[in-house]
Amino acid sequence: MSTPQPALILGSTSRYRRALLERLRVPFDVVSPEVDETPLPCETPQALACRLALAKANAVAAQHPNAVVIGSDQVADLHGEPLGKPGNHERAVLQLQRMRGQTVVFQTAVSVVCQATRFEQTELAQIKVRFRDLSDAEIEAYLRAEEPYDCAGSAKSEGLGIALLDAIDNDDPTALIGLPMIRTARLLRAAGIDLLGAMKP
Repeated sequence: MSTPQPALILGSTSRYRRALLERLRVPFDVVSPEVDETPLPCETPQALACRLALAKANAVAAQHPNAVVIGSDQVADLHGEPLGKPGNHERAVLQLQRMRGQTVVFQTAVSVVCQATRFEQTELAQIKVRFRDLSDAEIEAYLRAEEPYDCAGSAKSEGLGIALLDAIDNDDPTALIGLPMIRTARLLRAAGIDLLGAMKP
């Protein structure tokens, strides 16, 4: 008789991360983490992404100690300066104007936590993205079409945002969308989730 697997929870309100996790065909719930995402003084983009991913996982795990909880965060890293979600059109324009012609590193962290087994691990995927030298008209057209105001750095590469870019360099294909699935699958296996055995029929 096989041991039942722990419940799996995605600690995120991101529709992009939810869609990515659904690819694994493993049952999971979604719980919104209540976490202050304000960067700390002198905090690097890498450290910020890792800290917030772990904080989100721990915030949900505190309410569901027997579950395996995934937390994730993404920060656009422009020469060491963190760029988060723009939130509105005006800030998105400013972000893309600053990033045009530049190489931006999207720091995407994923944490998996289970309080019952004291499991806690975090991994970071770094995605180098080279932006084209965009005109103001191109930026405006893209933003009006996609409205990517909930995406770090205003870049939504899975849609029309791919037209903003010259190149993407990373080792985890979904990391730029918001959840590095190779790393997530590795952490889930380590936490005791049998991905192939837990698939929905």
